[in-house]
Amino acid sequence: MDNFAIVPWDVNELTHEFFIPDYINTLAVEVLKHYSFQVRSMQVVTTKPDKGGAIWKLETDSGPKSLKLLHRRPTRSMFSLRAQKYLVEVQRARVPAIVKTKSGEEYIEAGGKLWFVAEWIEPLAPVTKDLAGAKQLCYALGEFHELSKGYIPPRQAEVASRLTKWPKSYGKMVRKMDWFRNIAIAYKEMPASQSILSVVDRFQDQARKSLVDLNQSSYLSLVEKGNTSWGLVHQDYGWSNGQMGPNGMWIIDLDGVAYDLPIRDLRKLISGTMADLYHWDVTWVREMIRAYHEASPLTPELYELLMIDFSLPNEFYKNIKEVVYEPELFLNEVTTQLIQTIVDTDQSKWPTLNEIQNDWRK
Repeated sequence: MDNFAIVPWDVNELTHEFFIPDYINTLAVEVLKHYSFQVRSMQVVTTKPDKGGAIWKLETDSGPKSLKLLHRRPTRSMFSLRAQKYLVEVQRARVPAIVKTKSGEEYIEAGGKLWFVAEWIEPLAPVTKDLAGAKQLCYALGEFHELSKGYIPPRQAEVASRLTKWPKSYGKMVRKMDWFRNIAIAYKEMPASQSILSVVDRFQDQARKSLVDLNQSSYLSLVEKGNTSWGLVHQDYGWSNGQMGPNGMWIIDLDGVAYDLPIRDLRKLISGTMADLYHWDVTWVREMIRAYHEASPLTPELYELLMIDFSLPNEFYKNIKEVVYEPELFLNEVTTQLIQTIVDTDQSKWPTLNEIQNDWRK
């Protein structure tokens, strides 16, 4: 099964969202021969064509399961798979259990990628899209972070850690603002170019100040505690990857877990939720942080870093960085409207941060 390598594939008007090349479907059938259950049906539920990954739901004679083709390097995938096993078998966390092969393995390597089968948890349902649901998500995230502490990857796995990379990522954001500016100047006739030029200086100044604040914070002393002290972040946690199921909240799709300071997940969740609301609501932010704190207590030092991470122009950077790939397609009227929405939302962020800045000093 390793005579060829799985590569990303195109999805276009001749295919569809859940299209998977025939050779990968054939390989999936071969992979499933390594398991003792009998497959009654297979349904594609997610694809990552640009990266070469996919998920199938399986109906089997021993209940529903998922088959996952992991798009990352095999040694990187070993890190996340062993983490999933640790959380289930050692910590009894509510994450899907890995189904072993006939020979007792946790995965199959085929086509230069790792494949694995996990239990399909039923029923699962998203939490309500309100403050109560947001607090449930945050509490479950705190539980996850606490349970992930102490994880040690297998020797052959690539150690995935972002713990020491905060200054580099902050600096990258500062530098990319120059790229955005230069592209907007080069394509000044495009609809969104003037919108970018009108705000990029402001957002670059925000990023610069955040980097200065990070370097003057307790960041380095926290990093010195090491990977296993902090445990794992999910990196893609949100309203779809934390859902209500049997006995409480379940966290799914752990393929991207890595060592890091836990508040990075919390910041992403809150920032994304405020973007969905189109403004920063001080009650929501405060209550979401408190719910997380109940499950995973925040120290004043971690809270300081959370405030610094909030201060970055995260939404502007996340939404505009695609401009470097296809400026002619990206710099359109839709992007102009998006930038205005980001600017309006950002204006409501600062009064909220000022109000909660000293909450953990009380």
